[in-house]
Formats: sequence, C-alpha cells, structure tokens
Amino acid sequence: MNRRRFQQAVAALPLAVAATRGRAQIPGDKAIQFIVPFGPGGSGDITARMLAEFITRRTGRGAVVENRPGANGIVGVEAAKKGAADGTVLLLATTSTHSANPSLFRKLPYDPERDFRLVGSFGTGSSFMLVRPDAPWKTLAEFVQAARAAPGKLHFGHFNASSQVPGPLLSQMAGIELTAVPYKQIANAMTELISGQIQVIFVDSIAGDSFVASGQLRALAAMGERRLPKYPQVPLMSETYPLYNVTGFLGVAVPAATPAPVQQVLNDLVNEAVTSEPMKSRLEGFGFFPRRMSLAELADFDRDGRARWRQYVAIARIEPQ
Repeated sequence: MNRRRFQQAVAALPLAVAATRGRAQIPGDKAIQFIVPFGPGGSGDITARMLAEFITRRTGRGAVVENRPGANGIVGVEAAKKGAADGTVLLLATTSTHSANPSLFRKLPYDPERDFRLVGSFGTGSSFMLVRPDAPWKTLAEFVQAARAAPGKLHFGHFNASSQVPGPLLSQMAGIELTAVPYKQIANAMTELISGQIQVIFVDSIAGDSFVASGQLRALAAMGERRLPKYPQVPLMSETYPLYNVTGFLGVAVPAATPAPVQQVLNDLVNEAVTSEPMKSRLEGFGFFPRRMSLAELADFDRDGRARWRQYVAIARIEPQ
C-alpha cells in the first residue's frame, strides 16, 4: 500500500469504527422507537423523522417515529420513561418537556434531570409571532396598540409549554392583556388561526416556516438571537423589548439507565447527523443552528435551559398547575 492510500485508510478508520460500534452496542435488531410527545406536523415531528431517516441510512437499522401527544408532552415523556433503557427507545426532548414544564406543573410525573439523559441536540432556534395575512395590524407596535385598546379581546392559541409562555410574557412587557386558548395539537391551533377563531400564535420557526413561506400566515416578529436568514425582513421581538429573548431547543433523550457506552454511540450518531448535509442546511433554513455537543455539554445545556425558563415563567406571572 502506498503512502497516499495508507493515509486515506487511516482517515476513514474512525468513521468505520464508529459505524461498527453503533451497530454492536445497541442490543438486538428491533427497530429503534423514536417517541415524539406531540402530534404530527410540528417541529419535533419534522426533525425526528429527519433523524430517523439518517439513522436507518447510516446504520442499516430501522427507526420508527411514534407520535404520543397530550398534556404538554407529558403523555409521550411518560411512555419514554417506561421504555427500554438500552438505546432502542429515544425521546424527542423539547423546550416544553425539559425546560418549561418543570416550572409550569407542581406535580410533574417525571424529572428531566433524574429520569433522562440528553444524547443530542438539533440546536437552539427561533420562533414566530404569527397572524393572518389580512390582519389589520401590520407591525408588532400596531398589534400592541390594538391589544391595549381592547383588553382581553385578542386571543392567542397554545398547544405546548413553549407556545404558552410567550403570550403572557409579551403581555407583561407590553402592558397588554391577551386571552389564552389551549389546544391539544399544533394543527388545531393553526387551523383556527387561519380561519380567524384566534388572532395570534407563537410557534417555533420549523413548524411556522411553511405557513410564512406560503403566505398563509404573516410573521409580525421573530424570537431568537438573530434575525432569520430566510426572513431578514422580520424584526426580532428583542428589538422592541430587549429582555424578550425566548429561544427553544429540540434534542434527543434516552432513559437515564441507558448504559454510558450506548449513550455515547447515540451522541456520535446525532452529532454526525446534525452537522451533515442535507440535515444541517435544512435545520439552518428553519432558523435552528446545530453544533456538535458532548454528553457533558448537553447536561449543562439541559440545566441552563430549565433555569432560564424559570425566569420566563416568573416574569410572565404564570401560576403552576
């Protein structure tokens, strides 16, 4: 073997070892169950299906997405908590399930830190404040002015914790009163916004992208660290209210008892997926900014997210259920 071929073989060795290790350390040959604790069509569902496709293509092992919506994601999280702790059960971890719910429920039937371990992240992302395209207010300032003139008359829909908090947070910061309308799934909330039953919704940029791109809905503002590259004309909420910087995340978790070597295999897989094409470009197009994160970094990120959302819930003055 000449020097060039030898160098190429050495360079390819870590990837080949990782692939072999991934197949060997997740026991059995049954399909991996990827539980999404929300209904079809949302950001979690979209990203979970992208990852499931990658896992199947990369390892040759089937990965099946199972939607388990209900109770702000609690139904799906409980199902994952009871699942096999061997790498064959994955949970789509979200801002709602891992960051916000602990501050919104007095008796949560799971503890994100005790019961789960994050093994990957799709990145932190932006959200939209969406209204109908024919709504009388064209800017955030006009919306706030209308809300002040009619306290409680403007309704916002929410279907999980991360879509519930932004409304009261804006109410407190802008000195307005919005009426919350709960929905079981994002599809129901979107349908009623489009039909005019409610006036506004706060939703992450992955789930809202197709509605904004198609003109079905209009974004009055975005929430995130920077304006979305795809929608540079949409101002950030923090440009008007500097303390309003609500960002969310999507990730992958496993039951806490999952062996550390298996957690590492999954961490390698997710890191490879989110930094490879076409998933990387798709996530960035949605306003999510993925990067490789170690298991230790993910644990710190998880704890920091809960601390940040405790502050959001306190500012919004939401009483835990």
